[in-house]
Amino acid sequence: MTSSHVFHPTILRAYDIRGIVGETLFEADARALGAAFGTLVRRDGGKVVCVGYDGRVSSPALEAALVEGLVSTGVGVRRVGRGPTPMLYFAVKTTGADAGIMVTGSHNPPTHNGFKMLFQSRPVFGDDIRTLGTLAATGDLETGDGTVETVDLQDAYVERLLADFTHPEASGLRVAWDAGNGAAGEIMSRLAARLPGQHRLMFAEIDGTFPNHHPDPTEPENLEDLRRAVATDKAHVGIAFDGDGDRIGLIDGDGRILWGDQLLMLLARDILATRPGATVIADVKASQTLFDEVERLGGQPLMWKTGHSLIKVKMLETGAPLAGEMSGHLFLADRYYGFDDALYAAVRLLDLIAALPGFDLAAVHRALPSAINTPELRFPCAEERKFAVIDEVAARLKAGGATFSDVDGVRVRNAHGWWLLRASNTQAVLVARCEGATGADLDALKADLTAHLREAGLDLPS
Repeated sequence: MTSSHVFHPTILRAYDIRGIVGETLFEADARALGAAFGTLVRRDGGKVVCVGYDGRVSSPALEAALVEGLVSTGVGVRRVGRGPTPMLYFAVKTTGADAGIMVTGSHNPPTHNGFKMLFQSRPVFGDDIRTLGTLAATGDLETGDGTVETVDLQDAYVERLLADFTHPEASGLRVAWDAGNGAAGEIMSRLAARLPGQHRLMFAEIDGTFPNHHPDPTEPENLEDLRRAVATDKAHVGIAFDGDGDRIGLIDGDGRILWGDQLLMLLARDILATRPGATVIADVKASQTLFDEVERLGGQPLMWKTGHSLIKVKMLETGAPLAGEMSGHLFLADRYYGFDDALYAAVRLLDLIAALPGFDLAAVHRALPSAINTPELRFPCAEERKFAVIDEVAARLKAGGATFSDVDGVRVRNAHGWWLLRASNTQAVLVARCEGATGADLDALKADLTAHLREAGLDLPS
């Protein structure tokens, strides 16, 4: 395959490749991506690429075209079939492959699809994605006769997930599970069948039309079915997954959501007990209570940029055993591989819950350090303007002597708490969040943020 191909300009994103099937994303794009990615792998000395796909209606055809493109460059392709994204990562780690591509639309609408990629244990994003676009557009591609084999890793993957559950005696544990008809459903069902206790499985059938609710556990409305199941069964915990199984949502026995930073607190307590002084990474949207708690526990808190690819790279740089984002990506390099695997995170969290008196996660949740915060606020800002707004706000903050971090946007700390303003890397929006100790503190922070936005010619959404 030596012909050139130009991708629709909207599908080459910061962290992956994503588009609307039949509008901006076609099988020809998958074929061209395979050829460009295979070229990148071969020119770096690689030979084998694993490929997986999620449960979307369009995924099998895109996967077949992707494999065709890869084979045309002379690489060996290892097809691992349908399943969650972390199973594809597991395949790369455990079969000696050099790289991997997952065909997945993640938590996006059913008409969307895309590709997540990794090469030599690191994510492919940013400049790498732009390079793929250039290789395809110029037709500067390797050619060869690649090979294809099919491997079934479900058994090995399930066994690995279960290996770190250490409480087989926890027969009284009650769990409700919700796969949202996403790609995690089959593995979720197999896990639940092997774990002790009573388990209710919801929407475990993989269905790319997502007939019951959208598979995004960060949106409270998508957790309502799970909340009702927890209440009906008097379950100790409810667990939800996104469309491709790399993000998790959790509900305690009282029906209250544990957000990403709170899940990190629970895992940090466990990991820092055996790895004192270890680094724990969280994105800039996380609560200050998390960073303070990690420090109190003897760990090294590190605030970093939002984006699963950026977090993974920082973990590799620092050797951190734990990281996470408010979006529900949890990364465990403690006894595991360091990639974002919501199924593995579920097992580790269940292991912690199984050790609690009465499996009472709700009591632990109520005792966690807390603050009052806004949800994530997202509002439109032109693509060509959004980063300039952040620069202008940062300049005014610096001139005024404010205390702030510019790791990702601006996160301002003052006597009332903190507020964040950052530009989305994937959409034409600005993202804001505020957190204070009291309602009055929160009002003061929102007023401060609003003033800065108005100086930039913008208004905070209601």
